[in-house]
Amino acid sequence: EIHTLKILGVKDIRVVGPKTLIPSGIGSLGASLHYEMESGLKGVDVVLMLRLQQERMSNGLIPSKNEYFKFFGLTEERLSFAKKDVIVMHPGPINRGVEIESKVADGRSSVILEQVSCGIAVRMAIMAVLAGQKVIDES
Repeated sequence: EIHTLKILGVKDIRVVGPKTLIPSGIGSLGASLHYEMESGLKGVDVVLMLRLQQERMSNGLIPSKNEYFKFFGLTEERLSFAKKDVIVMHPGPINRGVEIESKVADGRSSVILEQVSCGIAVRMAIMAVLAGQKVIDES
């Protein structure tokens, strides 16, 4: 996603999370690294949360779901560091109370439902093209 954002002209890309979950070398892709949500969210236009995979929780990369949420969960309080008109994205499915609190996921800044719906349509179109079907009626 960092490559795509760069191609689209995004100048300030931030990766926020615990050191144990941030891949080494990601800073060389042009993103700034933040190990605290508040500094990573300060003044941003868009927050793209990612799903914390269950296998990351069970193999010791984080102490517990509660501990992860305590430091890296997106809450209304943390979101207040972003711009007032910030949008919140998440590819789904959401681990509520782990990555993001329900008030934020369902709040006015969230575009998560639209993002998931569009993602489904795009994946269906890609599969149709790969299967040799015409996706757009040219008539």
